[in-house]
Amino acid sequence: MKNLVYNFRKKKRLTQEDLARLVGVTRQTIISIEQGKYIASLPLALKFAKIFETSVEEIFQLEEGE
Repeated sequence: MKNLVYNFRKKKRLTQEDLARLVGVTRQTIISIEQGKYIASLPLALKFAKIFETSVEEIFQLEEGE
């Protein structure tokens, strides 16, 4: 799964700590999501979409063959 959390976070000028606080997770969780080591749960993905003012599909995308 490909995600654009890093790109959207930078566009909003949020630090990893800021984003973590807004969605209720640790900074380490944000790091893991941005690095593709952790896939966000649906509730967390929806929180990202709300903060970034976009759809979940714009942030998280299945790659070929998934």
